[in-house]
Amino acid sequence: MARNFFLFLALFLALATGALAEDWPQFLGPRANATSTETNLLDTWPESGPPILWQKTLGAGYGSPSILGCRLVVHHRVDDDEIIECLDPATGASLWRHAYPSHFVDPYGYNNGPRATPALFSDRCYAFGAEGKLTCLDLASGRLVWQRDTAADWTIPTAFFGVGSSPLLEDGRLIVMVGGQPNAGVVAFDPATGKTLWQSVGQKNWEGRPMTGWRGDRIVSWQTWEKQASYSTPVAATIHDRRQILCLMRQGLVSLNPTNGDVNFSFWFRAPQNESVNAMQPVVSGDSILISSAYYKTGSVLLRVAPDSHSVQEIWRGLTLELHWMTPICLDGFLYAFSGRNEPDARFRCVEFSTGRLLWDRDESWQRYSPDTPAVYGRGSLLLADGKLYALGEGGLLGIFQPSTDAPKEICRAQIPGLRHPCWAAPVLANRRLYLRGEDRLVCLDLAKNLSHEQRPGR
Repeated sequence: MARNFFLFLALFLALATGALAEDWPQFLGPRANATSTETNLLDTWPESGPPILWQKTLGAGYGSPSILGCRLVVHHRVDDDEIIECLDPATGASLWRHAYPSHFVDPYGYNNGPRATPALFSDRCYAFGAEGKLTCLDLASGRLVWQRDTAADWTIPTAFFGVGSSPLLEDGRLIVMVGGQPNAGVVAFDPATGKTLWQSVGQKNWEGRPMTGWRGDRIVSWQTWEKQASYSTPVAATIHDRRQILCLMRQGLVSLNPTNGDVNFSFWFRAPQNESVNAMQPVVSGDSILISSAYYKTGSVLLRVAPDSHSVQEIWRGLTLELHWMTPICLDGFLYAFSGRNEPDARFRCVEFSTGRLLWDRDESWQRYSPDTPAVYGRGSLLLADGKLYALGEGGLLGIFQPSTDAPKEICRAQIPGLRHPCWAAPVLANRRLYLRGEDRLVCLDLAKNLSHEQRPGR
């Protein structure tokens, strides 16, 4: 009786202050789509920006932090070690660190840190390093539970920029885009032991398939040196009452049965040029899936899944969105996204999901930047919460937009102190705190509106 009373009281107090607190335990949050149910967030801020609660210097890396309860985990690299570090999300104080050697060197001169985002579930932390080391730690203590070296356990062609896909936990299986040849593009692990449960995707499902969108009537002739892994993270979705794992691989979109890894359907989608990647997450609405690429005019395609989930129909294809590494926000049938492969061609756009029709477009390219004009967002990232779009530009510019299909409606903006290019990690929101990661710094901002310190959820 007493326990139930206190649970009711906690619920009542949380509702009275606006909303239940929400964790951000994996890449792009609890629903893996960069949306939060939290409310009572700042509607605007001065030129100096929201209050900074704390900031911390990190090692190299591009992955976002993840938050579960009173623990924040970030993956970074210092010297020759990859470090999985747990912080107090309220103060930034370090709670534990687990380090292991890494010899990864980015062949294109980007930093050598991990690219993926940790996944936190119950009492475990799962992290995927730049060289392919998959690590499971006890979330409370940082104690090593198990580790798999995927580069040693499978034949994996060298990636362009290291490993960049984050782990997904679905129905008691840890789903990881490993990229192994010939048929281990995606692997399911036992989250308790690290044992392989199933492996799928590769020559068996791609051999002989049409290379959709490429000139000529070409079909896939599988090569064992071909890369399989992309920089997109698997997405779990229910379509036609069937649970599916959607993986935007290097070759295109694959739907898998999470229980056994059986392939439901495969759809070829990639730029014809070898020097190209897929990186955004598939966006699901009803029975339709949007995928996109920013390389060589590949653009976007909307697919409708057949009732038996064993095939897809192309609904539209176009260049209104050319998404590099950001996943768009889908709201009320419209997509909000930063489009463009590089800073000079960056655009902020609103596009109708069902048709691909462009509603509005704003130039965010760095080519038009000068000391006499406000900074631009470049290729930004978006987070939807409290009816607002929070935008983080790759140079550390933070803004609020009111979602609108009529025109971009920017409410406010501020350059966040301590952040600079490249800010490529997606923003994170938990307990009304916004966490922004630059290449070597983590900043925590207070987004709580009209709440005292004692009223904040999660205290």
